[in-house]
Amino acid sequence: MVECVSQFRQRYVIEVDAEYPEYALDDVAMERYKEFSQVHLGEVVVSHRVVGVDEVLAICDEDNAYCKSWSDEKKLQVFVTESTYDGSK
Repeated sequence: MVECVSQFRQRYVIEVDAEYPEYALDDVAMERYKEFSQVHLGEVVVSHRVVGVDEVLAICDEDNAYCKSWSDEKKLQVFVTESTYDGSK
């Protein structure tokens, strides 16, 4: 399992009185805005570890509660990526 943080640069254009531009910061802090644009800056790996199937299924149920009723086979098929590494150097 590889855990990452995904980073975006986001812009919001907020109309405020020119004398109080900091009011725009309040709107962002209160999540009262329309998104103007965004650019994905990439992902940063924060950890990795070996996990077994039972742990994968438990984490799947925790992180993706909407599919808790799915079969184990479907969860593994939908959420687990098969390696493309063939072992040769």
